[in-house]
Amino acid sequence: MDYSTISVIIPAYNEERTIGEVLHKTISVLENIRNPYEIIVVDDGSTDKTKWIVSKYKVTVLSNGRNRGKGYALRKGFKHAKGQIIITLDSDGAHDPKEIPKLIKPLFNGIDITVGSRFLGNGKDSTTKLNRVGNRIINTIIMTLTRKYVTDSQTGFRAFKREVLEKLDLTSEGYEIETELTVKGLKNGFKYQEIPINCRKRKYHQSKLQVLFDGIKILKTILKSKFT
Repeated sequence: MDYSTISVIIPAYNEERTIGEVLHKTISVLENIRNPYEIIVVDDGSTDKTKWIVSKYKVTVLSNGRNRGKGYALRKGFKHAKGQIIITLDSDGAHDPKEIPKLIKPLFNGIDITVGSRFLGNGKDSTTKLNRVGNRIINTIIMTLTRKYVTDSQTGFRAFKREVLEKLDLTSEGYEIETELTVKGLKNGFKYQEIPINCRKRKYHQSKLQVLFDGIKILKTILKSKFT
């Protein structure tokens, strides 16, 4: 592996119970990889101790001031990232940072985008049955429009070469950012590979995803991303 700098972007909103563990594991993994790295946590208007806990770690902290949405948080992180390889990782503890090496390895072998698929790995039970059905419907629509099949269009565990993000022109504010990343990545002809990942159920609180409201936004994003 060469000395490409790695940037890990972690959006966080009221994750005081998990963010410390996520950062500890991520730092440990990146230290073992030995590439130069940075971790950027984007606090999306948390009202708990999330920001205070993050301040204890050697990471860059960006603040949205108020809750603006996951897409807004990620786009802010992308703008500040200095790495040639950029990783997105959720802050709720569902993803295992130990899988970062297998996520980025294909990027050194001709792949442009890698996506951690819960449904190729052991993470299919980490989400509700309703969300799994919704994911399959979205995957089918994406395949119809792009003629490319993906198993998990809504995963938050991804890795990109920097030049990919520079060409995607992302605009999403909320959870539809995952769909926009998927559709625009496929539409623009980048080499795209899904990687099996493990995924745990959230230990605390319910997912902040609102199935009907966010589902409609996701469908609109698919069409907008395909035809613009």
